[in-house]
Amino acid sequence: MTLPVIIDIEASGFGKGSYPIEIGYFMPDGGSFCTLIRPEPGWTHWDSSAEAVHGIARHQLDSHGQSVVDVCLALNRSLRRQRVYCDAWSYDYVWLSLMYDAADLVPAFELRDLRELLGECEKTLWHATRAMVEVRLALRRHRASGDARTLFETLLEVRRQCAGDQFL
Repeated sequence: MTLPVIIDIEASGFGKGSYPIEIGYFMPDGGSFCTLIRPEPGWTHWDSSAEAVHGIARHQLDSHGQSVVDVCLALNRSLRRQRVYCDAWSYDYVWLSLMYDAADLVPAFELRDLRELLGECEKTLWHATRAMVEVRLALRRHRASGDARTLFETLLEVRRQCAGDQFL
């Protein structure tokens, strides 16, 4: 069973004007990466309801965020030539593109939708299993690398459950 790299992006909000503020991934070997992203000068949209979910204040990005160039280069070094999966492809693709465009770079990896990896059995079990994994991991913050780990562990668990069903 091949295990994927899972990536997650937290953003300033949803919809027009939103932009990535944190990106993180979880690798099959247990390695992870997470960083705040310093907004570009034109990135001004801020949704307080999104902040309430991820708990990242705008001022934290200015003081602790990495430049989009540094973030894109780090991602390209670590994820080169890999397929990387996310659970909100339509949002994450836009935010990743916005970041790479601002850096005047191109991703060295391919972003794919996590649902491509799920069969009917896995899809059926996904939501309940994710809730169970969230309780088990007991991550205190809704952050990119923690979310990526939750998705990874959920994928492992639904695959395990569905593989067991094949032998009943």
